[in-house]
Amino acid sequence: MPGTTQPTTVHDNLVLEPRDVHFDWSRLPLHWIPDEPMATHTINVLHLLLPEGERWFVKVFKDALPLITDQQLREEVLGFIGQEAIHAEAHQEVLDHLLGQGLDPRPYVRQISWLFHRVLGDKPGLTPTQRRENIIERVAFVAAIEHFTAFLGNWALNSPGLDRAKADPTMLDLLRWHGAEEVEHRSVAFDLMVHLDPGYLRRVRGMAVSGPLLVHLWIRGTRFMLAADPTLNGSIRPSWREAQQVARRGLLPEPARMLRSALRYFRPGYHPTQEGSSSQALAYLATSPAAREGNH
Repeated sequence: MPGTTQPTTVHDNLVLEPRDVHFDWSRLPLHWIPDEPMATHTINVLHLLLPEGERWFVKVFKDALPLITDQQLREEVLGFIGQEAIHAEAHQEVLDHLLGQGLDPRPYVRQISWLFHRVLGDKPGLTPTQRRENIIERVAFVAAIEHFTAFLGNWALNSPGLDRAKADPTMLDLLRWHGAEEVEHRSVAFDLMVHLDPGYLRRVRGMAVSGPLLVHLWIRGTRFMLAADPTLNGSIRPSWREAQQVARRGLLPEPARMLRSALRYFRPGYHPTQEGSSSQALAYLATSPAAREGNH
């Protein structure tokens, strides 16, 4: 059951390996959930945020590697870096496909790129002590964001509403393959943060900054996608009421559940293994069409 503590034996013996995947987007319709542009484009925000975001994760974790003194954690971080790099490329392919369908995502992506590279990127002229502090602070931001990606991954793996709505099978596989890997490596960023700074304040600050920022970016991204969709002519304006209605049909995560999940992050005894199921994630990864195709 989501939210219950899972046995950690799978996690303890886990070796994170980047999986070669192959997706064919040539037949993807613009509204890949039929007759559901609001749900389609709300989820499409993933493709706007993740290529730049996950490249930033990779950069932060590469910067953190020299600070790691635990060999097992170092191996997990290297596996995480490999998986995130492949995620970024997979979502980039969707952006390229959207551009070919007349929806230009580049204005919004440029803003996201500026945020990650200029606002959250390297700060020149820092002393070694300041640089270490800056790296740990950014690791805490990643840990908080990874809490949300694991929540979304767990939702994607347990979202029969998308199947009932006849969502495009290739996009469903992307969401579930990526979601399963997010569940699989959900502990790595948190464990790295605690390894570098076991203090509770760092965790709280990471979520206090990243949580509201992520919600803000998602709302703006949804508005952008609906406005940029050439078939809608600006006819759909997103609202919380509509988001709730779509979520009740099982096409989006329920905002209240996401909020409760974020609040669990603040519990002193929290650990990411309490969210989602490694066994379920690994079972999907063993059957994912894209992962199986990429390994042939």
